[in-house]
Amino acid sequence: MTNTTNAPYAIRRAVIKDVVLMHRLINHLADQGDMLPRALSELYENLRDYYVVEDEGRLVGCVALHICWEDLAEVRSLAVEEAYQGHGLGQVLVQQCLDEAQQLGLGLVFTLTLRPTFFERCGFRRVDVTNLPRKVWGECFRCPKYPNCDEVALVYGTSAGQATTLPAAIPVEE
Repeated sequence: MTNTTNAPYAIRRAVIKDVVLMHRLINHLADQGDMLPRALSELYENLRDYYVVEDEGRLVGCVALHICWEDLAEVRSLAVEEAYQGHGLGQVLVQQCLDEAQQLGLGLVFTLTLRPTFFERCGFRRVDVTNLPRKVWGECFRCPKYPNCDEVALVYGTSAGQATTLPAAIPVEE
């Protein structure tokens, strides 16, 4: 890591100049099997969903809060450069999304991930993926893993309220 000044990392909304760097970071991690790839066009179309984290002006992470419905949003495309992983940047990015969800009055945030333990440390709980609303599945048909998805569904209820359509946490054996 290059941040040796003890200055905080800068977290901000993504802008157009970030898209190519976000695409490179997300798809690099996708190539390693850590997450799903994202098309460049998709990142441009959803740019307003994204936050980035910088270290001394260099983009080292990103995340999106994608609103699905009046009471539901998804945390997606959480990516942090390998050299910066394990230093809390992912948790800070997720918290930024959760704070925004609460400010917007969204009651429930979900994620589909290959790293469920990380999201559990952020306060999410595992649920059966089949209990997520159907509107969530629209994107799944375009996924290269469909219909053999190995991602785990997790949800987080904000203090703005919690959807009542999902069951209590499902015990999952590690």
